[in-house]
Amino acid sequence: MQDALFASVLTAAREAGAVIMEIYETDFKVRGKADASPVTAADEAAENVILAALARHASDIPAISEEQASKGRIPEAGQRFWLVDPLDGTKEFISRNGEFTVNIALIERGRPVAGVVFAPALNRLYAGRELRDGSREAFMDANGTRHSLRCRTVPDEGLTVVSSRSHGDAQALDAFLAGRRVAASVNAGSSLKLCLVAAGDADLYPRLGRTMEWDIAAGHAVLNAAGGSVRTLDGSPLLYGKPGLDNPHFVASGDA
Repeated sequence: MQDALFASVLTAAREAGAVIMEIYETDFKVRGKADASPVTAADEAAENVILAALARHASDIPAISEEQASKGRIPEAGQRFWLVDPLDGTKEFISRNGEFTVNIALIERGRPVAGVVFAPALNRLYAGRELRDGSREAFMDANGTRHSLRCRTVPDEGLTVVSSRSHGDAQALDAFLAGRRVAASVNAGSSLKLCLVAAGDADLYPRLGRTMEWDIAAGHAVLNAAGGSVRTLDGSPLLYGKPGLDNPHFVASGDA
Protein backbone atom coordinates (compact mmCIF):
# COMPACT_ATOMS: atom_id res chain seq x y z
CA MET A 1 0.00 0.00 0.00
CA GLN A 2 1.28 3.47 -0.90
CA ASP A 3 2.41 5.76 1.90
CA ALA A 4 -0.32 8.38 1.44
CA LEU A 5 -3.15 5.85 1.44
CA PHE A 6 -1.68 3.99 4.41
CA ALA A 7 -1.42 7.26 6.34
CA SER A 8 -5.05 8.04 5.58
CA VAL A 9 -6.12 4.64 6.91
CA LEU A 10 -4.18 5.19 10.14
CA THR A 11 -5.87 8.57 10.52
CA ALA A 12 -9.31 7.09 9.85
CA ALA A 13 -8.78 4.45 12.53
CA ARG A 14 -7.82 7.08 15.08
CA GLU A 15 -10.76 9.31 14.13
CA ALA A 16 -13.14 6.37 14.49
CA GLY A 17 -11.56 5.60 17.85
CA ALA A 18 -12.17 9.15 19.03
CA VAL A 19 -15.87 8.86 18.13
CA ILE A 20 -16.06 5.53 19.95
CA MET A 21 -14.53 7.00 23.10
CA GLU A 22 -17.03 9.86 23.12
CA ILE A 23 -19.85 7.33 23.27
CA TYR A 24 -17.93 5.07 25.68
CA GLU A 25 -18.13 7.84 28.28
CA THR A 26 -21.92 8.02 28.04
CA ASP A 27 -24.77 5.82 29.23
CA PHE A 28 -25.09 4.19 25.81
CA LYS A 29 -27.83 1.76 24.80
CA VAL A 30 -27.23 -1.80 23.59
CA ARG A 31 -29.40 -3.35 20.88
CA GLY A 32 -29.52 -6.82 19.35
CA LYS A 33 -28.93 -7.52 15.65
CA ALA A 34 -30.65 -10.20 13.61
CA ASP A 35 -27.98 -12.73 14.61
CA ALA A 36 -28.47 -11.78 18.31
CA SER A 37 -25.04 -10.15 18.54
CA PRO A 38 -24.94 -6.77 20.30
CA VAL A 39 -24.57 -3.40 18.58
CA THR A 40 -24.28 0.14 19.90
CA ALA A 41 -24.28 3.65 18.49
CA ALA A 42 -20.48 3.49 18.68
CA ASP A 43 -20.33 0.65 16.12
CA GLU A 44 -22.43 2.67 13.69
CA ALA A 45 -20.77 6.05 14.25
CA ALA A 46 -17.28 4.59 13.84
CA GLU A 47 -18.34 2.81 10.66
CA ASN A 48 -19.63 6.07 9.20
CA VAL A 49 -16.29 7.78 9.89
CA ILE A 50 -14.27 4.98 8.30
CA LEU A 51 -16.42 4.49 5.21
CA ALA A 52 -16.44 8.24 4.53
CA ALA A 53 -12.64 8.34 4.79
CA LEU A 54 -12.18 5.35 2.49
CA ALA A 55 -14.56 6.88 -0.04
CA ARG A 56 -12.51 10.10 -0.03
CA HIS A 57 -9.11 8.48 -0.39
CA ALA A 58 -9.83 5.28 -2.35
CA SER A 59 -13.23 5.56 -3.98
CA ASP A 60 -12.35 2.86 -6.52
CA ILE A 61 -11.98 0.17 -3.84
CA PRO A 62 -15.23 -1.32 -2.47
CA ALA A 63 -15.58 -1.66 1.29
CA ILE A 64 -17.29 -4.51 3.15
CA SER A 65 -18.12 -3.42 6.68
CA GLU A 66 -19.77 -5.34 9.50
CA GLU A 67 -22.74 -3.11 10.27
CA GLN A 68 -23.55 -2.52 6.60
CA ALA A 69 -23.28 -6.25 5.96
CA SER A 70 -25.67 -6.97 8.84
CA LYS A 71 -28.25 -4.92 6.91
CA GLY A 72 -27.61 -6.86 3.70
CA ARG A 73 -25.47 -4.14 2.12
CA ILE A 74 -22.49 -6.06 0.75
CA PRO A 75 -20.88 -4.67 -2.41
CA GLU A 76 -19.36 -6.84 -5.11
CA ALA A 77 -15.80 -7.19 -3.85
CA GLY A 78 -13.68 -8.42 -6.75
CA GLN A 79 -9.96 -8.91 -6.31
CA ARG A 80 -9.31 -5.81 -4.20
CA PHE A 81 -11.50 -4.63 -1.33
CA TRP A 82 -11.55 -3.27 2.20
CA LEU A 83 -12.74 -5.26 5.20
CA VAL A 84 -13.87 -3.07 8.08
CA ASP A 85 -14.90 -3.91 11.62
CA PRO A 86 -15.57 -0.49 13.12
CA LEU A 87 -15.79 -1.82 16.67
CA ASP A 88 -14.43 -5.30 17.20
CA GLY A 89 -15.11 -6.58 20.68
CA THR A 90 -18.50 -4.99 21.27
CA LYS A 91 -18.88 -7.21 24.34
CA GLU A 92 -15.62 -5.76 25.70
CA PHE A 93 -16.92 -2.28 24.94
CA ILE A 94 -20.15 -3.00 26.82
CA SER A 95 -18.26 -4.42 29.80
CA ARG A 96 -15.92 -1.39 29.66
CA ASN A 97 -12.68 -3.37 29.96
CA GLY A 98 -10.93 -1.39 27.19
CA GLU A 99 -10.12 -4.40 25.00
CA PHE A 100 -12.01 -3.33 21.88
CA THR A 101 -10.56 -2.23 18.57
CA VAL A 102 -11.09 -0.46 15.26
CA ASN A 103 -10.09 -2.70 12.34
CA ILE A 104 -9.41 -1.75 8.72
CA ALA A 105 -7.77 -4.13 6.22
CA LEU A 106 -7.03 -4.10 2.51
CA ILE A 107 -7.47 -7.44 0.73
CA GLU A 108 -5.82 -8.23 -2.61
CA ARG A 109 -6.42 -11.56 -4.34
CA GLY A 110 -7.62 -13.10 -1.11
CA ARG A 111 -4.69 -11.93 1.00
CA PRO A 112 -4.59 -9.17 3.66
CA VAL A 113 -1.84 -6.85 2.39
CA ALA A 114 -2.33 -3.99 4.84
CA GLY A 115 -4.14 -3.51 8.10
CA VAL A 116 -4.52 -1.32 11.15
CA VAL A 117 -5.86 -2.29 14.55
CA PHE A 118 -6.47 0.59 16.96
CA ALA A 119 -7.44 0.10 20.60
CA PRO A 120 -8.66 3.60 21.53
CA ALA A 121 -9.17 2.98 25.25
CA LEU A 122 -5.56 1.74 25.48
CA ASN A 123 -4.24 4.35 23.01
CA ARG A 124 -2.43 1.55 21.23
CA LEU A 125 -2.24 1.17 17.45
CA TYR A 126 -0.90 -1.83 15.55
CA ALA A 127 -0.27 -1.61 11.81
CA GLY A 128 1.31 -3.69 9.08
CA ARG A 129 1.62 -3.65 5.30
CA GLU A 130 3.41 -5.09 2.32
CA LEU A 131 5.64 -2.63 0.45
CA ARG A 132 6.17 -2.34 -3.28
CA ASP A 133 9.58 -4.01 -3.13
CA GLY A 134 8.06 -7.08 -1.50
CA SER A 135 9.28 -6.27 2.00
CA ARG A 136 6.96 -5.77 4.94
CA GLU A 137 6.70 -3.41 7.87
CA ALA A 138 4.83 -3.81 11.13
CA PHE A 139 4.79 -1.47 14.07
CA MET A 140 3.00 -0.52 17.25
CA ASP A 141 2.38 3.05 18.33
CA ALA A 142 1.60 3.32 22.05
CA ASN A 143 1.03 6.76 23.52
CA GLY A 144 3.00 8.39 20.73
CA THR A 145 6.01 6.06 20.83
CA ARG A 146 6.46 3.83 17.78
CA HIS A 147 8.51 0.67 17.54
CA SER A 148 8.74 -2.22 15.11
CA LEU A 149 6.93 -5.50 15.64
CA ARG A 150 8.42 -8.93 15.12
CA CYS A 151 7.16 -12.37 16.10
CA ARG A 152 9.43 -14.21 18.49
CA THR A 153 10.92 -17.68 18.47
CA VAL A 154 9.06 -19.92 20.91
CA PRO A 155 10.99 -19.95 24.22
CA ASP A 156 12.45 -23.21 25.51
CA GLU A 157 9.95 -23.26 28.36
CA GLY A 158 7.09 -23.50 25.90
CA LEU A 159 4.26 -21.65 24.21
CA THR A 160 2.32 -18.69 25.46
CA VAL A 161 -1.19 -19.32 24.15
CA VAL A 162 -3.74 -16.53 23.81
CA SER A 163 -7.48 -17.14 23.74
CA SER A 164 -10.65 -15.12 23.63
CA ARG A 165 -11.88 -13.35 26.72
CA SER A 166 -15.54 -13.54 25.66
CA HIS A 167 -15.75 -16.47 23.23
CA GLY A 168 -14.32 -19.92 22.90
CA ASP A 169 -14.59 -23.56 23.91
CA ALA A 170 -12.14 -24.45 26.70
CA GLN A 171 -12.55 -28.19 26.12
CA ALA A 172 -11.81 -27.88 22.40
CA LEU A 173 -8.79 -25.69 23.14
CA ASP A 174 -7.41 -28.19 25.65
CA ALA A 175 -7.80 -30.98 23.11
CA PHE A 176 -6.04 -28.94 20.43
CA LEU A 177 -3.11 -28.16 22.75
CA ALA A 178 -2.70 -31.74 24.00
CA GLY A 179 0.91 -32.84 23.61
CA ARG A 180 2.27 -29.30 23.21
CA ARG A 181 4.47 -27.64 25.79
CA VAL A 182 2.47 -24.70 27.11
CA ALA A 183 4.18 -22.31 29.49
CA ALA A 184 1.40 -19.75 29.90
CA SER A 185 -2.12 -18.90 28.83
CA VAL A 186 -3.50 -15.40 28.48
CA ASN A 187 -6.90 -13.98 27.57
CA ALA A 188 -7.56 -10.93 25.43
CA GLY A 189 -10.48 -9.31 23.67
CA SER A 190 -11.08 -8.53 20.00
CA SER A 191 -8.31 -8.64 17.39
CA LEU A 192 -5.75 -7.80 20.08
CA LYS A 193 -5.12 -11.54 20.25
CA LEU A 194 -3.53 -11.53 16.80
CA CYS A 195 -1.54 -8.43 17.70
CA LEU A 196 -0.12 -10.07 20.83
CA VAL A 197 1.37 -12.77 18.61
CA ALA A 198 2.69 -10.12 16.19
CA ALA A 199 4.32 -8.26 19.08
CA GLY A 200 6.05 -11.37 20.42
CA ASP A 201 3.97 -11.35 23.61
CA ALA A 202 2.35 -14.68 22.69
CA ASP A 203 3.13 -17.53 20.33
CA LEU A 204 -0.16 -19.15 19.37
CA TYR A 205 -3.79 -18.16 18.99
CA PRO A 206 -6.04 -21.08 18.04
CA ARG A 207 -9.56 -19.96 17.16
CA LEU A 208 -11.90 -22.94 17.36
CA GLY A 209 -15.12 -21.01 16.95
CA ARG A 210 -16.94 -18.85 14.47
CA THR A 211 -15.48 -15.60 13.18
CA MET A 212 -16.26 -13.37 10.24
CA GLU A 213 -13.66 -12.07 7.80
CA TRP A 214 -13.84 -8.49 9.10
CA ASP A 215 -13.13 -9.74 12.64
CA ILE A 216 -9.58 -10.81 11.88
CA ALA A 217 -8.38 -9.39 8.54
CA ALA A 218 -6.62 -6.33 9.97
CA GLY A 219 -4.91 -8.32 12.73
CA HIS A 220 -3.96 -10.95 10.16
CA ALA A 221 -2.26 -8.26 8.05
CA VAL A 222 -0.33 -7.02 11.08
CA LEU A 223 0.73 -10.55 11.99
CA ASN A 224 1.84 -11.37 8.43
CA ALA A 225 3.93 -8.20 8.31
CA ALA A 226 5.54 -9.14 11.65
CA GLY A 227 6.61 -12.54 10.30
CA GLY A 228 3.71 -14.72 11.43
CA SER A 229 0.85 -16.51 9.72
CA VAL A 230 -2.79 -17.49 10.00
CA ARG A 231 -3.67 -20.96 8.73
CA THR A 232 -6.68 -23.22 8.72
CA LEU A 233 -6.51 -26.43 10.73
CA ASP A 234 -5.32 -28.35 7.66
CA GLY A 235 -2.35 -25.98 7.30
CA SER A 236 -3.65 -23.94 4.36
CA PRO A 237 -3.29 -20.14 4.37
CA LEU A 238 -6.49 -18.41 5.49
CA LEU A 239 -7.89 -16.43 2.56
CA TYR A 240 -10.59 -13.76 2.20
CA GLY A 241 -13.53 -13.13 -0.07
CA LYS A 242 -15.11 -16.48 0.80
CA PRO A 243 -18.83 -17.09 0.21
CA GLY A 244 -20.75 -15.81 3.23
CA LEU A 245 -17.57 -14.17 4.62
CA ASP A 246 -17.33 -16.82 7.35
CA ASN A 247 -13.95 -18.12 8.46
CA PRO A 248 -13.14 -21.74 9.20
CA HIS A 249 -11.37 -22.56 12.45
CA PHE A 250 -7.78 -21.32 12.29
CA VAL A 251 -4.48 -21.00 14.11
CA ALA A 252 -2.47 -17.78 14.25
CA SER A 253 1.18 -18.27 15.07
CA GLY A 254 4.53 -16.58 15.02
CA ASP A 255 5.77 -19.08 12.43
CA ALA A 256 5.32 -17.95 8.81
